[in-house]
Amino acid sequence: MDNNPNDRRMDYIELPAAGIAATKEFYQQVFGWRFTDYGLDYTSFEDGRLAGGFSNSEEAARRGVLVVIYAKDLEETERQVRAAGGRIVKETFSFPGGRRFHFTDPAGNELAVWSE
Repeated sequence: MDNNPNDRRMDYIELPAAGIAATKEFYQQVFGWRFTDYGLDYTSFEDGRLAGGFSNSEEAARRGVLVVIYAKDLEETERQVRAAGGRIVKETFSFPGGRRFHFTDPAGNELAVWSE
């Protein structure tokens, strides 16, 4: 059995941003973060310890931070989310580097789960 130490652990954070260019400039200038762009509406960052991304969104103030959890078995994790009372709010989709789905917990918090 493979004991991946990252399985079912927080792995990435995603924040909405109304203006990717200004957001990148701010975090680079203040904190020295490095960025990789994935089209016009998404950029990922590395701060030297944690990775995350900014998605272009006019809902920045309402949505807040998206915590992304890594799972070795995406389908099994989705099954467990549903069985525990979570609600899938964005079905599994592909992105550069893997696949993910979004869910809300019983308190209404939205999180995502990804896998290669």
